[in-house]
Amino acid sequence: MQEISDLLLMLWPLLVFQLLLAAWAIIDLIRRKTVKALPKWAWALIVLLVNIFGPIIYLVFGRGEE
Repeated sequence: MQEISDLLLMLWPLLVFQLLLAAWAIIDLIRRKTVKALPKWAWALIVLLVNIFGPIIYLVFGRGEE
C-alpha cells in the first residue's frame, strides 16, 4: 500500500497539469468560432481521450482564427 501512496505523490503534479491543460483546451475549443483540420467534436474527443498529448496537439495545430 505504501508503494501506491508513493507513486501517487510523485504523479499528482502530472495529473493536475493534465487536468488544467485539458480544461484550457476545451474552454478554448468552446469559445472559438472556427477550428482547423477537424470538426469541433473530433477535437474534443482528441483533447479528452489522448491524455497530455491531445490538448497539446489541439493547441498547436487545431486552433482557428479568433
